[in-house]
Amino acid sequence: MKPTSKPRIKICCIRSVEEAREAIDQGASALGLVSHMPSGPGVISEDRIAEITAKVPPGVATFLLTSQQDTRSIIAQQKRTGANTIQICDRLENGTYEDLHDAMPGISIVQVIHVTGPEVIEEAVAVAPYVNGLLLDSGNLALPIKELGGTGRVHDWKLSRRIREAVDVPVFLAGGLNPHNIAQAVEEVGPYGLDICSGVRTAERLDVRKLAQVFAVVNSLR
Repeated sequence: MKPTSKPRIKICCIRSVEEAREAIDQGASALGLVSHMPSGPGVISEDRIAEITAKVPPGVATFLLTSQQDTRSIIAQQKRTGANTIQICDRLENGTYEDLHDAMPGISIVQVIHVTGPEVIEEAVAVAPYVNGLLLDSGNLALPIKELGGTGRVHDWKLSRRIREAVDVPVFLAGGLNPHNIAQAVEEVGPYGLDICSGVRTAERLDVRKLAQVFAVVNSLR
């Protein structure tokens, strides 16, 4: 896919209606809402996720981050939470992407690819035709306790660029992004969107100052 000079911004790890409003007021195109995970920050209850999605205006994507690996559980989560986008943070093991699309018409499916080495390029290319987008993150599925996101680590952006160039769906870039490195990330990767969590938080709270810095940098890009 062609590079994007001014990417959309997804603010992840949203914890409350108030944080959602702050992110949207600054210009966020998407919000990340984290359901149960084996590790990492930002986990909130499904009831809280449903409360937030009900207050988000049309035109803003609500990403339900799920660690589930079977389609039935993912479909049930979407129905309980009302999210309009499903972000699959692990590999889908039971069922198919087609099953998800059939059961949830109008709901976008975004598959996370954890960029651990060159081998994931083939994985990304194989998955891309069946989803609405990819999200490139810095987790590690091989650890005894899986890392499915929220690591605060930057991965190899050269690999991310190769993935973006090889697929025909929008690519979000995540992993250790903050106001100080997002301009370089956009230049090196050219992603459709940036996904930011720890880079806009202070003491686990959404930091409006850091949030404003992110949008100032993105709005200055040409």
